[in-house]
Amino acid sequence: MAKYMLIMRGTDESNAAMMADIDEMMATSRQFIEDLFKAGVYVAAEGLDDPAQGVVVDFSGETPVVTDGPYGETKELFGGFFLIDVASKQEAIEWAKRVPAAPGAKIEVRRVPGSDEVPQAGR
Repeated sequence: MAKYMLIMRGTDESNAAMMADIDEMMATSRQFIEDLFKAGVYVAAEGLDDPAQGVVVDFSGETPVVTDGPYGETKELFGGFFLIDVASKQEAIEWAKRVPAAPGAKIEVRRVPGSDEVPQAGR
């Protein structure tokens, strides 16, 4: 088994569409999480607050620069994630296709390396 993160990415338009029917979106999201749980692949799931409430810490210069949200130059915003433990990338993709999402949203599928794959100092 391998862990995969299904990263929810939205645009201003897809986020507005989701918020227009938030009750329905929440209900379908709860059902999706229940389906993950019943299948035995659920690890975690979280959504994020409004991007206007966040900040970015930029390390491009000599000292970090903090910028308040929202971020006008950003085309897609990370809105939350589902973390699942499945047998293959293909299985993760099949779950990603079932994520309740508004038109225009995207789901990025990324494998989470195991601790034995991360380089360790002194090894």
